[in-house]
Amino acid sequence: RRDHALKYSVTAGDEVEDMFALLSEVKRRIPSIGAVSSGAIASDYQRLRVESVCSRLGLVSLAYMWRQDQTLLLEEMIRRGIVAITVKVAAMGLKPSVHLGKELAELKSHLLQMNESFGINVCGEGGEYETLTLDCPLFRNARIVLDDFEVILHSADSIASVGILHPLAFHVEPKPGSSSSIGDGAIAEENSSCLYEVNGAIAHTDGETKQTLNPTPTSDAYPDTNVCISKTGKTLFSIGCWIEEPSSASQGMKADLVKVLSRIENQLKDGGLSWANVLYVHLYISSMKEFGLANEVYVSFITEKKCHLGVPSRSTIELPLVQAGLGNAYVEVLVSNDLVKRVLHVQSISCWAPSCIGPYSQATLYGEILYMAGQLGLDPPTMKLCLGGATAQLDLALRNSEAVANAFKSSIFSSAIHFLVYCSAHLTSTEKEAVEQKLQNSYIAHLDSARSGSYPTILYVLAPDLPKGACVEIKPTLYVPTDGYNDNDDDGDITREPEAGGSKPSSSKVPSEWSAQYSGLHDSCCLANTVAGKICSAVVSVTNDIASKICPSTEHLHPSKEHLKAIARFCAFQLAKTLTDNSFTWDDVTMLRFYYSVERAVAADVVSRAFSEAFAELGAADGSLRIDGAPVFNLIPVSGSGRSASMDDVVTCELLASKA
Repeated sequence: RRDHALKYSVTAGDEVEDMFALLSEVKRRIPSIGAVSSGAIASDYQRLRVESVCSRLGLVSLAYMWRQDQTLLLEEMIRRGIVAITVKVAAMGLKPSVHLGKELAELKSHLLQMNESFGINVCGEGGEYETLTLDCPLFRNARIVLDDFEVILHSADSIASVGILHPLAFHVEPKPGSSSSIGDGAIAEENSSCLYEVNGAIAHTDGETKQTLNPTPTSDAYPDTNVCISKTGKTLFSIGCWIEEPSSASQGMKADLVKVLSRIENQLKDGGLSWANVLYVHLYISSMKEFGLANEVYVSFITEKKCHLGVPSRSTIELPLVQAGLGNAYVEVLVSNDLVKRVLHVQSISCWAPSCIGPYSQATLYGEILYMAGQLGLDPPTMKLCLGGATAQLDLALRNSEAVANAFKSSIFSSAIHFLVYCSAHLTSTEKEAVEQKLQNSYIAHLDSARSGSYPTILYVLAPDLPKGACVEIKPTLYVPTDGYNDNDDDGDITREPEAGGSKPSSSKVPSEWSAQYSGLHDSCCLANTVAGKICSAVVSVTNDIASKICPSTEHLHPSKEHLKAIARFCAFQLAKTLTDNSFTWDDVTMLRFYYSVERAVAADVVSRAFSEAFAELGAADGSLRIDGAPVFNLIPVSGSGRSASMDDVVTCELLASKA
């Protein structure tokens, strides 16, 4: 019995279990082996099965040909001296009587022609043909010579016949200059002690990390955690969770993260949901030195088994949580009420893009929005940070993101809605400015050449540290239209709906005194990006200058409670106006964050109270904003944030709304 599903589950009798048994024996005899190399190029079916076996055995999957240009690969294999003959053909344009037994070098021009005419994979990645290697550089002493064979016709279909070549006789021929005595008998005698049959019993394991932690306590087991749930009333919402009053409650990274993830898990269960409903995870930790420990806790909750459609995408950064009074761990998850999503999770190390061997995926597509995992400037085949500093890392992170976007027939340069750029606090002012200029130049160059697309909203966040000590981490969000997603699309360009001039019917009301006080400041601090009338991304930047205009008599560098209330009201006003101007409502909001700098010495509870009161006032004026006693936002303490790389805002707002 075979498991034909794309995502493999352990199945007795499946050929994958033969591979598992063989590699188990290899690992037993050679314990130092740590990786398995496969020739997967474009077949997710093949790659996922190799990755499944590797995961169960604690091995790394290497797939250096993954998503490489097949024409170039075919030419390179021929140039390198790989002599392979076709032993099966099963595609339009390939005839068993003509093309079986032919070397790839002979078939190259015909394969290229068939690719142009019928779209076949020139490397046979779609099962168009199978090969047998008779000689290659690894065969140092001899080559295989086929003496006799027969052609067996499996299907005489007039369009695409299926036939196989069955070898009847062969011999081994010494290579010129070979020093060893080669003959069939000699080889049999030399290798008889190395050949044996492996009869491995199937191991019923799914490769999940052993759980040494209890991930399912009762819902009231951790009363010192605070959960924030956005009340949008839609199928998509966010949950944020952190430690409350950490001076007495926090017990270190491991304990804090267990509490936070447990509380989220129970919150999901209370709503009839599970980790399978989670699309994206923002993991904020107090020290990147404990990243490994945080991952250990993370995998005890979020596993492949629990997420049968694929694990969520994720970004991880260090934040000044302790300074803000929020413990050592803060987790924010994006959740959908249904299970309609597409997940890209490539665990193999390749030249394509950085692998995600850990418990998270490269990207998740839901409701025409592609949520991409945080990307570093990692060299994919080595998984090491590139040399050259911040701008070099940004350039490679952009290329890595583009590779992921291309897998969805899209592009970060024509389809991006929003860009979140995390910068390390270790960067100098000059380096931060260079990062901003590099990103702007990259977009301008691509938009000029493509003559399509539009500039996304961009938010810069200053973090104390990033994974692997990186200088930058980028997190693109893309629009990938469902009706435009097909095999013939090259880049998935988006059509943006321009903001129409003049007034629009108001769908969001604000207190009258807010309008009188804040209307004149709108254009100078808010940037919005709407896509096809379906999606709205907005960033509101409260700079020192804006803060002084909001409350002229107050010191904005260390804002008072009253000044914070004024800033919170201003932010709520700008967001409400942005939604109205672009024909969105609060029910469309799927994510709302407020970033504030801990350098301004304001406690998290004071900031939270100011924004909660502001939204309560807004809710009283606008019945479409349902507060229900809970915040509709997440507060994120940072070292700095803003629409520019100076990241010196008093507060920065980040909003994403979707009608999809």
